[in-house]
Amino acid sequence: MITQTHPPQGWWAPGEEPPAQGADEIRKALMRISKPVYLVETEGRTAVANTGSAFLGPHEQQGSPLYPITAYAPALPLENLGDKDFKARHRLKYPYIAGAMANGITSVEMVAAMAENGMTGFFGAGGLSVPRVEAAMVALKERLGDLPFGSNLIHSPGDPELEMAVVNLYLKHGIRRISAAAFMRMTLALVYYRVKGVHRDCAGNITAPNQVIAKVSRIEVARHFFSPPPEKLVAELLEKGLITGEEAKLSQYIPMAQDLTAEADSGGHTDNRPALALLPTMIALRDEFNEKFRYQVPLCVGLAGGIATPQAAAAAFQMGAAYVLTGSVNQSCLESATSEEVRTLLAQAEQADVAMAPAADMFELGARVQVLKRGTMFPVRAEKLYKLYKDYDSFEAIPKRQQEEIEKKFLLTSFEENWRQTRAFFLERNIKEVERAEKDPRYKMSLVFRSYLGLSSRWATIGEAKRRMDYQIWCGPGMGAFNQWTKGTFLEQPENRRVVDVALNLLAGAAITTRAGWLRSQGATLDSRAEGFSPMTQERLLELISM
Repeated sequence: MITQTHPPQGWWAPGEEPPAQGADEIRKALMRISKPVYLVETEGRTAVANTGSAFLGPHEQQGSPLYPITAYAPALPLENLGDKDFKARHRLKYPYIAGAMANGITSVEMVAAMAENGMTGFFGAGGLSVPRVEAAMVALKERLGDLPFGSNLIHSPGDPELEMAVVNLYLKHGIRRISAAAFMRMTLALVYYRVKGVHRDCAGNITAPNQVIAKVSRIEVARHFFSPPPEKLVAELLEKGLITGEEAKLSQYIPMAQDLTAEADSGGHTDNRPALALLPTMIALRDEFNEKFRYQVPLCVGLAGGIATPQAAAAAFQMGAAYVLTGSVNQSCLESATSEEVRTLLAQAEQADVAMAPAADMFELGARVQVLKRGTMFPVRAEKLYKLYKDYDSFEAIPKRQQEEIEKKFLLTSFEENWRQTRAFFLERNIKEVERAEKDPRYKMSLVFRSYLGLSSRWATIGEAKRRMDYQIWCGPGMGAFNQWTKGTFLEQPENRRVVDVALNLLAGAAITTRAGWLRSQGATLDSRAEGFSPMTQERLLELISM
């Protein structure tokens, strides 16, 4: 039931349909998001309508009967969520991004599905060879043409040459959108991507064709992205002949990233920041830098981490997020380039089924990633390897019993045999790593341990049966919230999960939740049945939101 305690806000005149009573009718009215919702008082009870005429404030009755309006929520089409400038800049219908999950987990198929349905996605280029990334870019360009999509550029502190090679690839193929992730500082390759091609258009406006959407959780890193490219790196690019004098000059009038994703408690690399504290901080920083630099195009901030329920998406937009970005929930969808075993494990996850574990790419620095702990021993084993690395100067210095455990249970081979395989890998990817390891026994141990960490994510994506207990599955607590929300619906089973269905249901649920919140803020007390939203098939959902 709904009770009202405040005076009328206006008056409502019925159209062809009379007002209806009951929680179910209010629920139906809220779900017709392209129409306004009027709560009116009739015969001492609350009723609801989507049609008719409304008069806000005092109004003299003329002819037809008028009902007092006790609460009102305007239409909220999905296209109206988020920031209109962000959507226009990236040519999106909906403010929704499928984030880049490394090793190609955010696949060509997933990115294409998003682009073809009014959203965008970033290919998970992290951890892949340059030829594999190039093949993905070619496939996406051929399939999507001019539709908006992007790819990941992950910071590689130990391999700047790889970072530059990926940037050169993106420039070669005209990839106009990248997701910059795990950066702690600006790098030559990242600045090169952003600055290359900056020019003045025929109207004299500065145009930067290469868009960077940064993903950060630390305010000190966000400051770098909201600032113009570092002059020192711009000068180095100019000296090397990689950019022109005009590009160098104009670079100081644009930010490194026009858009920044505040990454809260998420899967993979994360600082476990609470969204309720992080997003307002980043928005305040956005306003500070908009004021400081007076950029021609205002900065935007979106939110990632825990966007897994309508309430979470609604909260993000209500707090001012320009867009939302999802990750963990997409990995459980059919388009993700991972194994059926992983999708099944993710669909069973609860909120507490995650843990922090050492990261392969920045192992020595102590960087960590959030992973699924249910159904795998990876978090425990990875933590043990990191502790051994910190405690001993070489593998040979580790007590014999522990050496044997590592070889028999973790590596499934001798340390030296694993080193031979690891050495062969780095001889092709980065020979400097081999040279350093052959001089430093501790670093040699680190590379072998890193090989286990790196391969563990590959074993998961290909479904290596004998390595099931070693699966590294990046996952945040939002996965558990998503599973709870979808329980008993068609999205409960992983074989039914598709990224577009997930995205549209989250957005539709966010619109409904927001409208219910507007009614409550005017004094309405809503029955839980009235504002609840369960996932629907895409056909039914599209029918509903067009009503």
